[in-house]
Amino acid sequence: MNLEEKVKAAIRTIPDFPKPGVMFKDITPIFYDQQLCNEITDSFVRKLKGVKFDAVVGIESRGFLFGFMLANKLNVPFVLVRKAGQLPYITVSQEYFLEYGTSKIEMHSDALKEGW
Repeated sequence: MNLEEKVKAAIRTIPDFPKPGVMFKDITPIFYDQQLCNEITDSFVRKLKGVKFDAVVGIESRGFLFGFMLANKLNVPFVLVRKAGQLPYITVSQEYFLEYGTSKIEMHSDALKEGW
């Protein structure tokens, strides 16, 4: 199986979660397989070859999982972006639109540093 097939096989679909009519894609089984996690991360690294960046930013919560693995492999800092009100320090925020309203994400104001 190629990587795409392995990932698709690992993801399970949970009908009507978190509410009726939603087909939730549960990625947690990916993280039970360390080899698959490494293959995914290595694939990201190959796709980013030659790209210069200072940090990896991961958006709550799935982005934390993949983002941290990638940042660790690339030896760059990892920055958390969370739902509003979840970070303890001074934050900067961005509002975004959903099909049923708006929400906001935040990160610590000192999380990204110039020239890292």
